[in-house]
Amino acid sequence: MSSKHHATQTHGRQQKKAEFQPSPKEPSNNRKYFVLVGIVVVLSAAAGYIIWNGGRSEGALNANAQTISAPGQDVRIPLSDVSDGKAKFYNYTLANNQEISFFVVKSSDGIIRAAFNACDVCYEHRRGYRQEGDDMVCNNCGQHFPSDRVNEVKGGCNPAPLERKVEGDHLVIKASDLRQGAFYF
Repeated sequence: MSSKHHATQTHGRQQKKAEFQPSPKEPSNNRKYFVLVGIVVVLSAAAGYIIWNGGRSEGALNANAQTISAPGQDVRIPLSDVSDGKAKFYNYTLANNQEISFFVVKSSDGIIRAAFNACDVCYEHRRGYRQEGDDMVCNNCGQHFPSDRVNEVKGGCNPAPLERKVEGDHLVIKASDLRQGAFYF
């Protein structure tokens, strides 16, 4: 084999090899693919967190809630604490350390009402309610519910009713009624 033929053959191989090699200025298609896949994975994870978690906290539903740690005991709230028309939020601790969140509000018609801080529709999001004027508002879907309908209307996104009764100068909520709402939390 002549050296001229060998040089031509080597030069031809180098050209063919160069055709299949990415140029140093341009990233390979594989690298672009992996970068794109990485971006899609990160964005999907972020979207999933926002959609399914909804920014909720796994702790107490209301940071200003008063904690009642009396497993098995009925809750006795002085009427003077809940007579100003402002919803008061409470967390009741069951014997298994599960927290049950509820609120008490004196409605516009003068009745003191109580409900779980959850509803049949949005409870899985664990976002509860807030008060705006005379309405209780679902923190998940934004629906408004007049305070004088709490304990009167149930189902859907209405605050889940919680049995209560007035005994003297206290509002009494039975521990057994609180346990009944454990599945919400």
